[in-house]
Amino acid sequence: MERKSKIYVAGHNGMVGSAIVKTLKNNNYNNLIIKTKEQLDLTQQHKVDEFFKKEKPEYVFLAAAKVGGIYANDNFRAEFLYQNLFIQNNVIHAAYKNNIKKLLFLGSACIYPRLSKQPIKEKYLLTGELEKTNEPYAIAKIAGVKLCENYFYQYGCNFISVMPNNLYGPNDNFNLKTSHVIPALIRKIHDGKISNKKTVEIWGSGKALREFLFVNDLAEACIFTMNNINADKLYSKLKISHINIGSGEELSIRNLANLIKEQIDYDGQLIYNLNEYDGTPRKLLDSSVINRLGWTSKIKLKEGIKKTYQWFLLNINEKS
Repeated sequence: MERKSKIYVAGHNGMVGSAIVKTLKNNNYNNLIIKTKEQLDLTQQHKVDEFFKKEKPEYVFLAAAKVGGIYANDNFRAEFLYQNLFIQNNVIHAAYKNNIKKLLFLGSACIYPRLSKQPIKEKYLLTGELEKTNEPYAIAKIAGVKLCENYFYQYGCNFISVMPNNLYGPNDNFNLKTSHVIPALIRKIHDGKISNKKTVEIWGSGKALREFLFVNDLAEACIFTMNNINADKLYSKLKISHINIGSGEELSIRNLANLIKEQIDYDGQLIYNLNEYDGTPRKLLDSSVINRLGWTSKIKLKEGIKKTYQWFLLNINEKS
């Protein structure tokens, strides 16, 4: 990308999209196109077509998606599949029809089999059953990966995909019914502290292992990938359909909860509800491909949680 290139960031109000916009601006990419949901409904193909025809973006970061944690994924299964398929299909197809230079699609590590070999290599995609609680979302993201891959094979489009692991950071969603694990734990433990509760309930056994990636690191990785890895290299030379992006830093949910408890300075007890979901037992990405190409994560988990909690305290009313 040139500094003057016309860049469309789909989903700019979300945690990932807002981090990409901020990082682009910090690197002097200022010719950005952003549209709110009210201005552009990405589930409507004709509106997306009109937008691309009028604005003529050169590069697209496709970060728009319906997202959520275990509760949301398991209770709004049809919406997660339907809306995500429409959003990504409409944007990718419009990008093809309008001959954009390059598109980067953001997926999720939930695309991999529930009991995948660890650490998870890109080639392990479609080698086993998915985690049931987020299967619809995973299927939508797999479809997006394959759509990008096959628009290259059939039409030569420079469309690529990246798969980050569990994300967290500023502008996250802290609603307990729809949030992911780190914002949910921050919210629960913070509320326990200010309410002087003696105990805070944590879903599951706490034994599941997870890798976490600070969203600003992901934004840097996306811009690095957009500038350094083209579709022909990805599909023909590396012979993979997407690129993993992880921190390599793994810990149990129990240890994560204790770390957050320490950061918040909560002196009560954490109680684990064994009747609730643990989800996938372990999910550690093999990020050696992007590491070899020159990108590695910078923000350690303890530092990232501190930054996230500080942001939450400043924005608690908006993200409650």
